[in-house]
Amino acid sequence: MMRALDLAEAVEAGDLNPATVLELALEAISEREKDILAFTALDMDRARLAARAIPGNDGLFGLPVGFKDIIDTADYPTEHGSPLYKGHKPKADAPIVLMTEAAQGLRLGKTATTEFAFLNPAPTFNPHDAAHTPGGSSAGSAAGVAAGFMPLAFGTQTGGSVIRPASFCGVAALKPSFRLIPIQGVKPFAPLLDTLGLFGARVADVAFGLAAITGRALRVDGGDFGQPTFGITRQPFAGEASPEAHAALDHAIAALSKAGIACREVALAPVFAEAHAHHRAINNHEGAVSLTWEYERHREKLSPILRDAIEHGRSVSLAEYDAARSVSNRARKATHPLFEKVDVLLTFSAPGIAPLRDSTGDATFNKLITLLGLPAVNVPGWKDAATGLPVGLQVVGAFGDDQRTLAAAHLLEQALSHHS
Repeated sequence: MMRALDLAEAVEAGDLNPATVLELALEAISEREKDILAFTALDMDRARLAARAIPGNDGLFGLPVGFKDIIDTADYPTEHGSPLYKGHKPKADAPIVLMTEAAQGLRLGKTATTEFAFLNPAPTFNPHDAAHTPGGSSAGSAAGVAAGFMPLAFGTQTGGSVIRPASFCGVAALKPSFRLIPIQGVKPFAPLLDTLGLFGARVADVAFGLAAITGRALRVDGGDFGQPTFGITRQPFAGEASPEAHAALDHAIAALSKAGIACREVALAPVFAEAHAHHRAINNHEGAVSLTWEYERHREKLSPILRDAIEHGRSVSLAEYDAARSVSNRARKATHPLFEKVDVLLTFSAPGIAPLRDSTGDATFNKLITLLGLPAVNVPGWKDAATGLPVGLQVVGAFGDDQRTLAAAHLLEQALSHHS
């Protein structure tokens, strides 16, 4: 994989320049993209011209960045993973695209998404095993980073669409606090949940990239953030995780304990289970509203799984929707005492290894965190011995405490690298 922080330091030192970094990416793309299908739009000549124009003296130092294909770009089509938007070109770029370029990031291309960022699988293959899904909905961004096509890529999460594919593809990712990154110019599904997130090879790479783009103090490389206390939860209300997921979590706890980092089991209050159960009503109701035109005018061109979700969402009454929002608000308030006892939570990123490609996997261990708006980081570093497929761990922090969450995740990543 391309390590963003290392590449940026090499450009800053004069050992590389944006054009040479881009050629490394394009070489990997030329070799493997036909087998991965991470991109929906990519113009190598345009990227080369852009790379030569970047000074490469600050911010992202000219690093190539991928953008999920529900993020508006005026030069590349934005097709939302749907035939309804084939060849569609918005009039303007989304703010996050312009922010990335203002930080001297290179707009590389558009990455594959599931249909309207829901559950109908994208054409993308998992770089570790083509028979298995890369996850969804941010399939191309996760797989592209894992395949070494780019050091950084943006995705979105409404249920588990950043953390889950990061786990399945063995990369780091941050789903930040709700609205830390501006969401304008991104095709909405459920506005109360939709959140932009970033993928990278390691936690430090993601933190570096997002710090450069947003101007926020998020970097964790070279800093001393103390010894956090990890609260362990298996979210029993979310269903049963696989033996592989339990093994990954147990391995992480052992690695932290070996490093002298405190871990303690925490019991989540009943309101969290109640909020988890209400995610679907909010998600589908808002999705039905967001996709009103698509459903009313072109429902025959929607996948059956999306039509079913929209029809469920249209059946959710306003009273049920408002009750779900009320429970969510109570659960958000209940996080305050929770994070007085521990600095971060450690839990599953996904139920296990990536399933086969006819599914994008289950977001059950991500839904509550997304609903609460909390920052979450997928930490790579564990592989199932039988299949060789990665299984990530999810580090969750208090709302607005993204840097501390990233720092704890970075500490876990380091502990895993030293623990056999």
